Amino acid sequence: MTARATRSGEPRDTLSRERVLRAAIELADERGIDALTMRELARKLGVEGGSLYYHVAGKDDILDGMTDLVAAEIEVPSGSSDWKEAMRRRAISARDVFARHPWASAVMDSREHSGPAQLAYADRVLGTLLAAGFSPRAAANAFLILDSYIYGFQRQQSSLALPEGVETSDVAEELLAELTPDAYPSLLTIAADFAVNPHDVMSLFDFGLDLILAGLQHSLESQ
Repeated sequence: MTARATRSGEPRDTLSRERVLRAAIELADERGIDALTMRELARKLGVEGGSLYYHVAGKDDILDGMTDLVAAEIEVPSGSSDWKEAMRRRAISARDVFARHPWASAVMDSREHSGPAQLAYADRVLGTLLAAGFSPRAAANAFLILDSYIYGFQRQQSSLALPEGVETSDVAEELLAELTPDAYPSLLTIAADFAVNPHDVMSLFDFGLDLILAGLQHSLESQ
Protein backbone atom coordinates (compact mmCIF):
# COMPACT_ATOMS: atom_id res chain seq x y z
CA MET A 1 0.00 0.00 0.00
CA THR A 2 1.33 3.46 -0.87
CA ALA A 3 1.74 5.88 2.04
CA ARG A 4 -0.75 8.74 2.00
CA ALA A 5 0.82 12.13 1.34
CA THR A 6 0.65 15.26 3.47
CA ARG A 7 -0.34 18.64 2.06
CA SER A 8 3.33 19.28 1.34
CA GLY A 9 3.60 16.03 -0.62
CA GLU A 10 5.70 14.26 2.03
CA PRO A 11 4.54 10.75 3.00
CA ARG A 12 2.28 10.88 6.05
CA ASP A 13 4.10 7.85 7.47
CA THR A 14 7.17 10.03 8.14
CA LEU A 15 5.27 11.93 10.83
CA SER A 16 6.52 10.99 14.30
CA ARG A 17 6.20 12.23 17.85
CA GLU A 18 9.66 13.80 17.79
CA ARG A 19 8.97 15.53 14.48
CA VAL A 20 5.73 16.95 15.88
CA LEU A 21 7.51 18.20 19.00
CA ARG A 22 10.42 19.69 17.04
CA ALA A 23 7.98 21.53 14.81
CA ALA A 24 6.14 22.82 17.89
CA ILE A 25 9.42 24.16 19.29
CA GLU A 26 10.19 25.89 15.99
CA LEU A 27 6.74 27.44 15.93
CA ALA A 28 7.07 28.72 19.50
CA ASP A 29 10.57 30.07 18.79
CA GLU A 30 9.40 31.88 15.68
CA ARG A 31 6.04 33.24 16.81
CA GLY A 32 5.80 32.81 20.57
CA ILE A 33 4.13 30.16 22.68
CA ASP A 34 0.68 31.75 22.31
CA ALA A 35 0.81 31.00 18.58
CA LEU A 36 1.07 27.28 19.27
CA THR A 37 -2.27 25.64 18.52
CA MET A 38 -3.05 22.24 17.10
CA ARG A 39 -4.31 23.91 13.92
CA GLU A 40 -1.17 26.02 13.45
CA LEU A 41 1.07 23.07 14.22
CA ALA A 42 -0.72 20.91 11.67
CA ARG A 43 -0.40 23.70 9.12
CA LYS A 44 3.34 23.98 9.77
CA LEU A 45 3.75 20.24 9.29
CA GLY A 46 1.51 20.22 6.24
CA VAL A 47 -0.89 17.64 7.64
CA GLU A 48 -4.52 17.42 8.69
CA GLY A 49 -5.05 18.32 12.35
CA GLY A 50 -6.43 14.90 13.24
CA SER A 51 -3.22 13.13 12.20
CA LEU A 52 -1.33 14.78 15.07
CA TYR A 53 -3.30 12.74 17.59
CA TYR A 54 -1.65 9.54 16.40
CA HIS A 55 1.55 10.89 17.98
CA VAL A 56 0.48 13.23 20.80
CA ALA A 57 -2.49 13.20 23.14
CA GLY A 58 -3.14 16.92 22.86
CA LYS A 59 -1.61 20.31 23.59
CA ASP A 60 -0.65 19.46 27.18
CA ASP A 61 1.25 16.42 25.94
CA ILE A 62 2.97 18.60 23.34
CA LEU A 63 4.02 21.16 25.96
CA ASP A 64 5.40 18.42 28.20
CA GLY A 65 7.34 16.95 25.30
CA MET A 66 8.64 20.33 24.14
CA THR A 67 10.00 21.27 27.55
CA ASP A 68 11.72 17.91 27.91
CA LEU A 69 13.46 18.30 24.55
CA VAL A 70 14.60 21.78 25.55
CA ALA A 71 15.85 20.49 28.91
CA ALA A 72 17.92 17.91 27.04
CA GLU A 73 19.85 20.78 25.40
CA ILE A 74 21.19 22.01 28.76
CA GLU A 75 24.66 20.81 29.70
CA VAL A 76 24.56 18.70 32.84
CA PRO A 77 27.46 18.15 35.29
CA SER A 78 29.85 15.47 34.09
CA GLY A 79 31.09 14.25 37.45
CA SER A 80 33.73 16.95 37.85
CA SER A 81 35.08 17.29 41.39
CA ASP A 82 34.84 21.09 41.08
CA TRP A 83 31.18 21.66 41.92
CA LYS A 84 31.36 25.42 41.35
CA GLU A 85 32.71 25.01 37.83
CA ALA A 86 30.03 22.39 37.14
CA MET A 87 27.30 24.74 38.38
CA ARG A 88 28.76 27.61 36.37
CA ARG A 89 28.83 25.60 33.16
CA ARG A 90 25.28 24.35 33.54
CA ALA A 91 24.02 27.86 34.46
CA ILE A 92 25.61 29.40 31.37
CA SER A 93 24.32 26.54 29.23
CA ALA A 94 20.79 26.98 30.60
CA ARG A 95 20.95 30.73 29.99
CA ASP A 96 21.96 30.14 26.37
CA VAL A 97 19.25 27.51 25.86
CA PHE A 98 16.56 29.81 27.25
CA ALA A 99 17.84 32.63 25.04
CA ARG A 100 17.24 30.35 22.03
CA HIS A 101 13.81 29.38 23.37
CA PRO A 102 12.50 32.46 25.26
CA TRP A 103 9.15 30.80 26.03
CA ALA A 104 10.65 27.68 27.62
CA SER A 105 11.41 28.71 31.21
CA ALA A 106 7.87 29.94 31.88
CA VAL A 107 6.34 26.85 30.29
CA MET A 108 8.63 24.56 32.29
CA ASP A 109 7.46 26.22 35.50
CA SER A 110 3.82 25.70 34.51
CA ARG A 111 4.01 21.96 33.83
CA GLU A 112 2.82 19.43 36.41
CA HIS A 113 4.91 16.56 35.05
CA SER A 114 8.66 16.36 34.40
CA GLY A 115 9.97 14.26 31.54
CA PRO A 116 13.02 11.96 31.54
CA ALA A 117 15.45 14.67 30.44
CA GLN A 118 14.27 17.08 33.13
CA LEU A 119 14.49 14.40 35.81
CA ALA A 120 17.98 13.37 34.66
CA TYR A 121 19.05 17.03 34.64
CA ALA A 122 17.84 17.58 38.21
CA ASP A 123 19.36 14.31 39.39
CA ARG A 124 22.82 15.12 37.99
CA VAL A 125 22.82 18.64 39.42
CA LEU A 126 21.71 17.45 42.85
CA GLY A 127 24.18 14.57 42.73
CA THR A 128 27.05 16.96 42.07
CA LEU A 129 26.05 19.14 45.02
CA LEU A 130 25.63 16.16 47.35
CA ALA A 131 29.03 14.80 46.31
CA ALA A 132 30.57 18.19 47.13
CA GLY A 133 29.36 17.85 50.71
CA PHE A 134 26.11 19.78 50.71
CA SER A 135 23.44 18.31 52.97
CA PRO A 136 20.28 17.10 51.19
CA ARG A 137 18.38 20.24 52.23
CA ALA A 138 21.28 22.54 51.31
CA ALA A 139 21.68 20.83 47.93
CA ALA A 140 17.97 21.28 47.19
CA ASN A 141 18.15 24.93 48.26
CA ALA A 142 21.22 25.56 46.10
CA PHE A 143 19.53 23.96 43.10
CA LEU A 144 16.40 26.10 43.53
CA ILE A 145 18.36 29.32 44.12
CA LEU A 146 20.47 28.83 41.01
CA ASP A 147 17.45 27.99 38.87
CA SER A 148 15.55 31.00 40.21
CA TYR A 149 18.43 33.22 39.15
CA ILE A 150 18.78 31.64 35.70
CA TYR A 151 15.05 31.72 34.97
CA GLY A 152 14.57 35.20 36.39
CA PHE A 153 17.52 36.66 34.51
CA GLN A 154 16.31 35.27 31.20
CA ARG A 155 12.77 36.54 31.69
CA GLN A 156 13.97 39.99 32.68
CA GLN A 157 16.22 40.19 29.63
CA SER A 158 13.33 39.13 27.40
CA SER A 159 10.96 41.73 28.86
CA LEU A 160 13.57 44.51 28.76
CA ALA A 161 14.95 43.67 25.33
CA LEU A 162 15.82 46.77 23.32
CA PRO A 163 14.72 47.21 19.70
CA GLU A 164 17.21 46.00 17.12
CA GLY A 165 19.99 48.53 16.63
CA VAL A 166 19.35 50.32 19.94
CA GLU A 167 22.11 50.13 22.56
CA THR A 168 21.96 50.77 26.30
CA SER A 169 24.18 53.80 25.71
CA ASP A 170 21.44 55.26 23.48
CA VAL A 171 18.88 54.86 26.27
CA ALA A 172 21.32 56.40 28.73
CA GLU A 173 21.80 59.42 26.47
CA GLU A 174 18.03 59.92 26.34
CA LEU A 175 17.82 59.81 30.13
CA LEU A 176 20.62 62.34 30.44
CA ALA A 177 18.68 64.68 28.19
CA GLU A 178 15.33 64.19 29.95
CA LEU A 179 16.10 63.98 33.69
CA THR A 180 16.94 66.92 35.93
CA PRO A 181 19.87 66.66 38.38
CA ASP A 182 17.91 68.06 41.32
CA ALA A 183 15.10 65.50 41.03
CA TYR A 184 17.01 62.36 40.00
CA PRO A 185 20.71 62.71 40.88
CA SER A 186 21.36 58.98 41.35
CA LEU A 187 19.68 57.98 38.09
CA LEU A 188 21.73 60.57 36.24
CA THR A 189 24.94 59.24 37.79
CA ILE A 190 24.12 55.73 36.57
CA ALA A 191 23.00 56.98 33.15
CA ALA A 192 26.23 58.93 32.71
CA ASP A 193 28.22 55.77 33.40
CA PHE A 194 26.11 53.68 31.01
CA ALA A 195 26.52 56.32 28.31
CA VAL A 196 30.28 55.73 28.20
CA ASN A 197 30.32 52.09 29.39
CA PRO A 198 27.57 50.21 27.50
CA HIS A 199 25.63 47.53 29.35
CA ASP A 200 27.15 44.05 28.91
CA VAL A 201 24.46 41.43 29.54
CA MET A 202 26.88 38.51 29.66
CA SER A 203 29.12 40.22 32.22
CA LEU A 204 26.08 41.05 34.34
CA PHE A 205 24.98 37.41 34.36
CA ASP A 206 28.48 36.28 35.33
CA PHE A 207 28.63 38.88 38.11
CA GLY A 208 25.40 37.67 39.68
CA LEU A 209 26.38 34.03 39.26
CA ASP A 210 29.71 34.66 40.99
CA LEU A 211 27.90 36.20 43.97
CA ILE A 212 25.56 33.22 44.29
CA LEU A 213 28.35 30.65 44.00
CA ALA A 214 30.43 32.52 46.58
CA GLY A 215 27.47 32.52 48.94
CA LEU A 216 26.91 28.81 48.42
CA GLN A 217 30.60 28.15 49.07
CA HIS A 218 30.33 30.04 52.35
CA SER A 219 27.21 28.06 53.24
CA LEU A 220 28.99 24.78 52.48
CA GLU A 221 31.96 25.71 54.67
CA SER A 222 29.61 26.71 57.50
CA GLN A 223 27.68 23.43 57.64
